[in-house]
Amino acid sequence: MKLELNRHNANILRMAEEHPEILVLSGDLGSSCEVSEFRKKYPDRYLTLGIAEQNMCSWAAGLAREGFRPFIHTFSVFLYRRILDQLEMSVAYPNLPVVFCGFVPGITTPGGVTHQSTNDIGVIRTVPNFAIFDIGDATEIDSVLDIAYEYNGPVYIRQLRKEVPRLFPANKPMKFNKARVIHTEKDADVTIFSSSICTEEALRATAALTAKGVKVNHLHISTLKPFTDPQVAKACQNSKYGVITIENGTVIGGLGSCVAEVMAEKGIGKPLLKVGLEDSYAHGASKMYLLEYYHMDAMTLIKKVEKLMGKKLGIKARDLEEIRFEDFSAV
Repeated sequence: MKLELNRHNANILRMAEEHPEILVLSGDLGSSCEVSEFRKKYPDRYLTLGIAEQNMCSWAAGLAREGFRPFIHTFSVFLYRRILDQLEMSVAYPNLPVVFCGFVPGITTPGGVTHQSTNDIGVIRTVPNFAIFDIGDATEIDSVLDIAYEYNGPVYIRQLRKEVPRLFPANKPMKFNKARVIHTEKDADVTIFSSSICTEEALRATAALTAKGVKVNHLHISTLKPFTDPQVAKACQNSKYGVITIENGTVIGGLGSCVAEVMAEKGIGKPLLKVGLEDSYAHGASKMYLLEYYHMDAMTLIKKVEKLMGKKLGIKARDLEEIRFEDFSAV
């Protein structure tokens, strides 16, 4: 699997060169949130506001009112759990163009419950005016800042950092409120919706399933609010046995809930199974360990497909080990 480093730094620098009104605000996590190069190149446009996220949010709101475009940087857990009142009243209520760049979303951090934003989507989806983007690979990192800028309102980004795979071609960027169709069948047995780091797991599972003759629709979701892409309902309808979602966070209020709402509104009478963190907090460990421990991995997804179809497919964990992400470089 090809991994690429430090994508956000390069992209925020590119954006800043194109848009001189862009400012970077940091909650004392410049290196951890990959904006240290921005500080070196644009020291007058980089504001360090310390470990005082409520104050940083209020600063961002004031700057936005004066015509600046603030991009707030800290860990995602501190951008909703700690500052919800300021987020709602200072930014969302007046509908100001502030971008909240939240790093290490879900279980991508070993920091445990104090650093894991596992219910952030469910919380922020209830806040009016906000858009929510959930990043899955390097290609989406390259394009999400442009989309956030063009949205011209409050935006929350579940951002990835450090080593990030490029699952999708660089010339096919992320699109606002549009799912990426990874695999499609005319008369599918199951439809899978995936987001964030769980798309890697869904890709592995889909490859194993198709090898067994299962017809799979697989769509990657990067825009979680708004959630009005007609492809979602169409893919759900074109699914013989039902629908499965897999996401990097709790199954309550996130991607699974988004899909469930669409199915209910459109009257799509198909079973829906959700893969993600159940009604619990997570402990600290490596990402891959936590995915398996909390049943958010490819093997769990395959078991859900077997449950929908009512039969065993004979896929073992060792079969998945033979599937590498290079297999999906042409997707």
